[in-house]
Amino acid sequence: MLHLLYILAFTILAFIAVGNLIRNLIMFSFDRERNYPEKSSSMGNPGSFGYYGTKQQYTPHPELLDNSGNIIKEPLLIMRSINVEDARQQLDALYESSPGQKVENQEEA
Repeated sequence: MLHLLYILAFTILAFIAVGNLIRNLIMFSFDRERNYPEKSSSMGNPGSFGYYGTKQQYTPHPELLDNSGNIIKEPLLIMRSINVEDARQQLDALYESSPGQKVENQEEA
């Protein structure tokens, strides 16, 4: 009898978790398509009364903005293909310029 109670409880929890997952995915898709207002200078007005006196505006993370402050609509991960020799040369250059490499060279001399 106790086993059936556990199965019933975990089945209910699984349905709740899947329902929350689906609801969050839908909300994220709506949030992604939403247009956010531009930054305004009203946040620093001397007439505002701190946190409760101003409307709270959404400010996106700085990594989601380009150099002029506009939201990026492109994919954030762009991979450039390079050949193995170029990658090896770049890694060797990083290794040679590291501080630990200078100490090893002095010990060998």
